[in-house]
Amino acid sequence: MPKSEIVRPRIGAHVPTSGGMAKRSIAYAEAIQAEAIQVFTSNPRGWATPEANPTADLAFREKCEELDIETYVHAPFLINLGSPTVGTYENSIRSTAYSLQRGQDIGALGVVIHTGSAVDVSHVENAWKQIKKGMLPVLEKLTDDSPMLLLEPTAGQGQSLVKKLDDLENYLKAFEYHPKVGICLDTCHVFAAGHDIKKKGGMTETLDLLVQIAGIERIQLIHANDSMDVLGALKDRHQNLGDGEIGLDPFKELLAHPAVKNAPLILETPGEEPEHSKEVALLKKFRSAIKK
Repeated sequence: MPKSEIVRPRIGAHVPTSGGMAKRSIAYAEAIQAEAIQVFTSNPRGWATPEANPTADLAFREKCEELDIETYVHAPFLINLGSPTVGTYENSIRSTAYSLQRGQDIGALGVVIHTGSAVDVSHVENAWKQIKKGMLPVLEKLTDDSPMLLLEPTAGQGQSLVKKLDDLENYLKAFEYHPKVGICLDTCHVFAAGHDIKKKGGMTETLDLLVQIAGIERIQLIHANDSMDVLGALKDRHQNLGDGEIGLDPFKELLAHPAVKNAPLILETPGEEPEHSKEVALLKKFRSAIKK
């Protein structure tokens, strides 16, 4: 799609990479008419850091440029920068740095990591210290061409370092408000954590709060997911838009908020091309109905 025709925020989905990003991921993006996509650049449930294939990376970047598709990377789920286990912490730093490099290789604008957990309440204070110590050198190596590191708050369970959005301030302080640090808001997670985005005006209130905490310029990506579970359930179970506890109206509010104008909406809902095509079309319909 020509760049002049793109209306913001862009809308798309997480896409599969099996068969190669330049083929499978792009074909999926075209099938669902995505304007932005999210990919894994390594096994999301492992620590492996496979060597890059520059030829494949170039082919992918060229396809994205040709079709005007913006790309984001989701780093492995195992990453927990606040872990009290030394091995997990060290692997998390390494995996985050690797994901940022792979994001740069493929021309991604942002790399998403989960904000993680201290696991034990007695480790919370040390968790913030080790996050700062391990991650500041990684952030300082980033260049203007590097993707942003996007913090995604989880569902607030256990000793989550970000139980509510207010806790993001601790992360930003640990990262010394580095300009390459942004936020990825997952609607299912924030609902599960207890922010009532379902009530009328609730999504607007939540986004206003996020702007107050992080600043509008740090809001870089939205994971647009409904929730299988009720408000405050502390469970991370995504559902298709309109089929869960959040419903559709909050997503209309979301699209109308100025904070998301430059933050693409990425679906991480159940299904494949048929389901995601419908949801992308639905979000585009909501977007087009917004009064300018």
